[in-house]
Amino acid sequence: MSEANLTALLLSLKLASVVTLLLLLVGTPIAWWLARTRSRWKAPVGAVVALPIVLPPSVLGFYLLVAMGPEGPVGQFTRAMGWGTLPFTFTGLVIASVIYSLPFMVQPLQNAFQAIGERPLETAATLRAGPWDRFFSVAIPLARPGFITGGILAFAHTIGEFGVVLMIGGNIPGETRVASVLVYDYVEALEYADAHWLAGVMLAFAFLVLLALYALNPERRGQGR
Repeated sequence: MSEANLTALLLSLKLASVVTLLLLLVGTPIAWWLARTRSRWKAPVGAVVALPIVLPPSVLGFYLLVAMGPEGPVGQFTRAMGWGTLPFTFTGLVIASVIYSLPFMVQPLQNAFQAIGERPLETAATLRAGPWDRFFSVAIPLARPGFITGGILAFAHTIGEFGVVLMIGGNIPGETRVASVLVYDYVEALEYADAHWLAGVMLAFAFLVLLALYALNPERRGQGR
C-alpha cells in the first residue's frame, strides 16, 4: 500500500469516526423530539433534516461553501472569533459531513423511538422515574437497533461521500484528501491500477458495513424471513 493510499484511508476513517460521534450527540435529541412532538414544526424540521438525501451533493456543498466563506455569515463569525475560515480545513470537512449525513442518523433513531410506544415510558413514570431517567434507562436501551443502524449508516455514508467533501475540503494531501477524492485523482490521471486498488478496498468496506448492519440488527434479520 502506497503512503498516499494509507494517508487517505486513515483520514477517511478519522473523519467518519468524528462525524459519527458528533451525529450521535446531535442526532439523538433531534430524533427524540421528532418522534415525540406534536408541534406544527415537526414536518418542516423533518424535511430540513432529510433534505441532504434528495439534494445533489454539489448543491449542498456550494451553499455550505458560500456560508462558510469569507463573505458568508458563518465565515464572518469564525473570522470575527479569530478562527479564520472553515473551507479547505478538516474542521470544515467535519461540519459539512455532519450536515450531509444527519438524516442517516436521525431517521433510524426516530423510527426506533417511535416503535417504543407510550407504555414502557408510562410504566417507568408510575415507578417515579423522571423524564431524564425514563430517557436514559428506558428509551435509549429499547432504541438500540436504531443506534446500531444509524451509527453504521452514518459512518459508511461519510466514508463514501465525494461531492460535499470535494466542494468544502478540496484536495489537500494529509488534510482533506480522503479516499473517495483520491480515487477521482487516480482516474483523472489515468492511473487505473491505483484507482482499481483503492476502489476495491472501498467496495470491500461497503460490503462489510452492510453485512454488519444486517448481522447486528435483529429487526433487519427478521425482515428477511
